[in-house]
Amino acid sequence: MHQAQHKIRKAETHDIDALTQLFDAYRVFYEKESDLPAAKTFLLERIKNNDSEIFIAFNAENIAMGFVQLYPLFSSTRMKRLWLLNDLYVQPGYRGKKVSVALIEKAKEVSRNSKAAGLMLETAKSNLIGNSLYVATDFVLDEEHNYYSWSE
Repeated sequence: MHQAQHKIRKAETHDIDALTQLFDAYRVFYEKESDLPAAKTFLLERIKNNDSEIFIAFNAENIAMGFVQLYPLFSSTRMKRLWLLNDLYVQPGYRGKKVSVALIEKAKEVSRNSKAAGLMLETAKSNLIGNSLYVATDFVLDEEHNYYSWSE
């Protein structure tokens, strides 16, 4: 897909309806219940509070094809910002057209422009497409560290 066939731009409040549809589809993909009102509220809070950086890919007809959401973190040892690539989603009809690659490239641009140490992400071992995509876009799998989580 040529870059001219789609445009990626930072999400703003006027994009909320298109972004909400993408975000809700993303959550459903991860086996969560659809909840458009809560998704809209969550996204509006992220945008208004500058809690994250969200970018949407639009096609030539201005239809939202996918999005990426980055959350800021910091590395104490590197004394720099890090970005967590937390969410990446492309509508099924637009997959295989390099939209996800373009969204990842936008995330890398954000990292470079903010002089961050880099991007980090987590995905399931069973996510074969995602794991192939990340390696193909120069992410390195860390096989030397254990990642733990805690939740209530």
